[in-house]
Amino acid sequence: MAAVQKVLIIGGGFSGMSAAIMLARGGVETDLVEIDAGWRSYGAGISLHGATLRVFAQLGILDAFKATGAATDGLVVRMPHNDQVIVTIPTPPMPGTGLPGNAAIMRPALAAILSEATRAAGVSVKLGCSFETLNEDATGVTVSFTDGTSGRYDVVIGADGLFSKTRATLMPDAPKPAYVGQAVWRAELPTPEGVETLNMWLGKGLKVGINPVSEGRSYMFVTEDRPTNDWVDESELLPRMKAMLDQFPSPILSAVKDALSEDSKLIYRPLEKMLLPQPWHVGRIMLIGDAVHATTPHLGAGACIGMEDGLVLAEELLRAGTVAEAFAAHEARRWDRCSMVVTNSARLSEIEVTGGDQREHNALMGRSMMALTEPV
Repeated sequence: MAAVQKVLIIGGGFSGMSAAIMLARGGVETDLVEIDAGWRSYGAGISLHGATLRVFAQLGILDAFKATGAATDGLVVRMPHNDQVIVTIPTPPMPGTGLPGNAAIMRPALAAILSEATRAAGVSVKLGCSFETLNEDATGVTVSFTDGTSGRYDVVIGADGLFSKTRATLMPDAPKPAYVGQAVWRAELPTPEGVETLNMWLGKGLKVGINPVSEGRSYMFVTEDRPTNDWVDESELLPRMKAMLDQFPSPILSAVKDALSEDSKLIYRPLEKMLLPQPWHVGRIMLIGDAVHATTPHLGAGACIGMEDGLVLAEELLRAGTVAEAFAAHEARRWDRCSMVVTNSARLSEIEVTGGDQREHNALMGRSMMALTEPV
């Protein structure tokens, strides 16, 4: 018999939905609360490691991804002035997916696939709602909600992101997210001619990437070294992005710059990291995803490890005899992999900011990509 009969998940992002789907399919009564009444997913595209496709297969959404997103092979690094290929880094395919090892999709499209799967699994979803209080005792957690209702649960899972209210409530002295000295600018655009997989251009204090997200469409990211975490007004996004692309005489990027407009779904985000020391739980309340291991996007694996958290935690809760056993097994399985992603992503960022050895950068990326293909 599973350790739990009824579970609450706080947060309807990728990690929370993954846990909810697997728990509900395993016969656990599963409630999910999401503070955003529109259940919206902000952002342009999202790059995905092949290991994320393995997660999609486990969740039963791989076919939906194939119909909506894009899977390609390898990472191509080009010269900033003439598009000459410097190196091609393989992205190993994941067995069982039938797909190559690099993938991408628009964030709202992935959110829609997951939300449909969440409801189809029988999860009870309440939007525009969060928790007010969490009161734990020896046999469960009583939760009061912002809509005036309450519930009783065997386990509560906090999947409410980088600035987690659950973490702040349980662990007020926990480390705060730290700015890494870089920010990323994103846009959606038609796939440029000659770009068939993830392509990158490295400049002084800047890195540009273009990754196909669907048939004929790509998203572009510009990673910028920024010593201070300053506010950027929405009106500045287009002129600033064009100004950064001016530093790349590349024919491909020059054409992209000329085509950018206010309709390109421009987004700016400072990059932050956080790795919470274990334990990641207090009593019967477990934190997963960005709430405990937020990473920069240098390996394209942030969503992957968060969704893996949801799958692994569900697996252990369905298998273990007690909540304590399930939580211990979950944390033991997740630490090395999640800390590797956060630490190596931060090192890649540091190499870029300090002008470090590009050979180390390429080698570290290659090793990390291979490590992500290993069993979870």
